[in-house]
Amino acid sequence: MEKRKLGQELEVSALSLGAMGYGKSRDIPDRPQMIDLLRAAVDRGMNFFDTAEVYGPWTNEEMLGEAFADMRDKVIIATKFGWDIDQQTGEHRGGVNSKPAQIRQAVEGSLKRLGTDYIDLCYQHRVDPDVPMEDVAGVVSDLIGQGKVRYFGLSEAGVGSIRKAHAVQPVAALQSEYSLWTREPENEVIPTLEELGIGMVPFSPLGKGFLTGTIDAGTKFGDKDMRNTVPRFQAENRETNQRLVDMLRRIGETHGASPAQVALAWLLAQKPWIVPLFGTRSIQRFDENIGSLNVRLSESDLRELNESKTTMPVEGNRYPPEHMRRVGL
Repeated sequence: MEKRKLGQELEVSALSLGAMGYGKSRDIPDRPQMIDLLRAAVDRGMNFFDTAEVYGPWTNEEMLGEAFADMRDKVIIATKFGWDIDQQTGEHRGGVNSKPAQIRQAVEGSLKRLGTDYIDLCYQHRVDPDVPMEDVAGVVSDLIGQGKVRYFGLSEAGVGSIRKAHAVQPVAALQSEYSLWTREPENEVIPTLEELGIGMVPFSPLGKGFLTGTIDAGTKFGDKDMRNTVPRFQAENRETNQRLVDMLRRIGETHGASPAQVALAWLLAQKPWIVPLFGTRSIQRFDENIGSLNVRLSESDLRELNESKTTMPVEGNRYPPEHMRRVGL
């Protein structure tokens, strides 16, 4: 698989697989199948995988640790700290916590659950407004010096926090939502990353499934599906936003590509240091997504897709209000 560079030195596969959907509860009923999928991804050339202590909490990291127990040298693992997780019980107490002692305990727990003595890329999951970013970066710098962490990342941080962190410990990557229906990073974040030499790992590159073309205004989500709380997934907004999927499908027909492959190909074409992070529980969907690496969009395709930000603006916020308050800090 094609490789890309995050920051100055971290080379990873051009696409990354996120494991968030594999551990939202303490039990993972299809855990054996998910482990098979993770290993199959390595066989197909992917080496960059994403998790976090909060996924579960903890069960997700344990699953990745088991999946990669005999191939640690073949994979690059990213995990995250920053939510207020009780380090003794695993209880998610709500809110964020990036106090130095919490960071150190969280990293020790992640190392144990992942069955490794180092974390390739360690993100702060959300900015903690009560802890100076310089202190957070300083703790991670110490962990890098101790060999427990290789590279530092931020997630959903604003440009002020990015600059403060980078001045203390170089940031290799920012993980934030970015896709054809979430274009806000283009305003300030992406120019800042380019200036500082920081890579980007966009999550939800397929709009939480909407850009795959498998969701319409009549789609019903399960009771526990977070999309029930997302404004842009309200039925009336889905109906309006369908025009973006229609464009992806039309462009895809000229390339023999699916809407998802066009959406990922567009993202890959934006910058050589962008590494889209997608999630799936299906090997068929995985193979479809990595097929985007073979899609070559024309200049006219890219121009039309780029201009969609103004020609067909997306209706509805990407998060409910309480989540929006935690991003861009």
